[in-house]
Amino acid sequence: MVNLPIREPAVAGQFYPANPGTLRRMVRHYLNEAELPAGLHDVRAVIAPHAGYIYSGPIAGYAFKALEELPQKPWTVFLLGPSHRSYFNGIALGNYAAFRTPLGDARVAVDRVNEIVEYSEIFIHETETHIFEHCLEVEIPFLQVALPDFQLVPMLFGNVDPRRVATSLVKFLNEDTLVVVSSDLSHYHSYAQARDLDQALLAALLAGKQARVSAGEACGREPIVTVMELAQTGAWQPHLLDYRSSGDTAGDKGQVVGYASIAYTAV
Repeated sequence: MVNLPIREPAVAGQFYPANPGTLRRMVRHYLNEAELPAGLHDVRAVIAPHAGYIYSGPIAGYAFKALEELPQKPWTVFLLGPSHRSYFNGIALGNYAAFRTPLGDARVAVDRVNEIVEYSEIFIHETETHIFEHCLEVEIPFLQVALPDFQLVPMLFGNVDPRRVATSLVKFLNEDTLVVVSSDLSHYHSYAQARDLDQALLAALLAGKQARVSAGEACGREPIVTVMELAQTGAWQPHLLDYRSSGDTAGDKGQVVGYASIAYTAV
């Protein structure tokens, strides 16, 4: 493990502040502003957006606030997101010792990563696809503030059947693991059209209709369907915590990107 590289931040200073104090204060503000529904407990997974913090940070705060309220203990976080820059088959598990952010190094659960790669050929050790990818990186400062003790299993999705991914992953999940899915919703529609598209996708997600989610607009459709399949297997219940678009936060309403935070709880 000591010989494995550190994955350096690619979008610090762009998607989120590079200054540690500014970054921590920003994340803390988003967490403090989030108001969770009463009775939300035993969270097993969340879905959170991954845009620049001024756009999606207020919405992401809801997902990570749900994690912050979990018991303080060592967690292994399966962090799932779509590859925006590389096309490949399978799931790329970065062969790293840690992911670095301005808040420090988030350790990778190297032994768990190796077990998963050995378990199925759909999982590969691949570092190149992670170098410039933002979707996992932007979630990590939220994790670093919300969870005092965790290790990462970083998973970038290429061309892969999400149900097959879920069938494999379920063998590695237990009471000490969490699943975090990184995804935005519709991209670059008018404010009203985006809301219609996003509400239709979210209704399908909450109803467990995987095919409709797969046909909808979300850059992380495959990771989302993966957690939907895990939820079906584990009898997890989805809860919509917040939905807004960039037109509600820091952008105009001409062309917006949609964001939602969702928590899955054990029934």
